[in-house]
Amino acid sequence: MLLLFDIDGTLLLRASVEHAAALREALEAVYGAAPRERVSAAGRTDTAIARDLALLGGVSPQRFDAGLAEFTAACAQAFARRCPASLGELVAPGMVELLDALGAQRQVRCSLVTGNYEAVARLKLERAGIGGHFEPGQGGFGSDSEHRDDLPPIARERAGGQPRERTLVIGDTPLDIACARADGLRVIAVATGIYAAPELAGADAVAADGFELAGLLERELERSPR
Repeated sequence: MLLLFDIDGTLLLRASVEHAAALREALEAVYGAAPRERVSAAGRTDTAIARDLALLGGVSPQRFDAGLAEFTAACAQAFARRCPASLGELVAPGMVELLDALGAQRQVRCSLVTGNYEAVARLKLERAGIGGHFEPGQGGFGSDSEHRDDLPPIARERAGGQPRERTLVIGDTPLDIACARADGLRVIAVATGIYAAPELAGADAVAADGFELAGLLERELERSPR
């Protein structure tokens, strides 16, 4: 079973402050754009967020696209400078215990589907002390595509063409649910981010935290085809 975890609001809580600052630092360094406005971020990719901010800062779509590779690298470098030495206190309740338990099950592979650029995602998880649960070379990231719906198929392909019926998305936003549905996948939501359980009703199930998620995943593993 391939479990595709989101990061912000799912595995980690309130771990986006330095990330958001790094994104804005990179926008100014690469494009000279320093918009004061805020844009919607929950469940979106770094590139989609940056594009909206760049447009507010007067950067044309063409100029944004031309500098995207440089921007992606600059964002990762800025985050590496800004990221706290430890993010362990920001791991969502029950997630350490859940990942440890899943790691002991040979029939389960934990991977990622996140809007974070991969370098940012990997550093967050490393500093949070849970990076070892997620294999290098696996997952789908904001650096793979600007469009969230593209990421589950990318992650399944990297897992050797994992079949849909043995893949499950775990996230905390309606966009996490939408990207799972776009690929024909089941999805469990966790109400640990900014969305309450009623707003996540489009998922197959909703957990209050990692402890409740453990029970839901146990049932999913029992019902999944062998």
